[in-house]
Amino acid sequence: WFPHVSPDGAWVAYIAYGKDDVAPGDHPANKHVELRLVPAAGGDSRTIAQLFGGQGTINVNSWAPDSRTLAFVSYRLKP
Repeated sequence: WFPHVSPDGAWVAYIAYGKDDVAPGDHPANKHVELRLVPAAGGDSRTIAQLFGGQGTINVNSWAPDSRTLAFVSYRLKP
């Protein structure tokens, strides 16, 4: 979810749960999530960050103007 196209239009970054981790359309917290990158023209995606959290703990992936860097905010869970 939260797909963001790079400024040069070449890439799409998005957040995903692991395959078969959650039901389609569900966005629970306290799960492993991945920040993934896929060519906008199509092709295989690759994981660029693995985090624990899920809904509400990672958000706002944002591209640098030159499309070479991707920033995101991740919140730590308190024990």
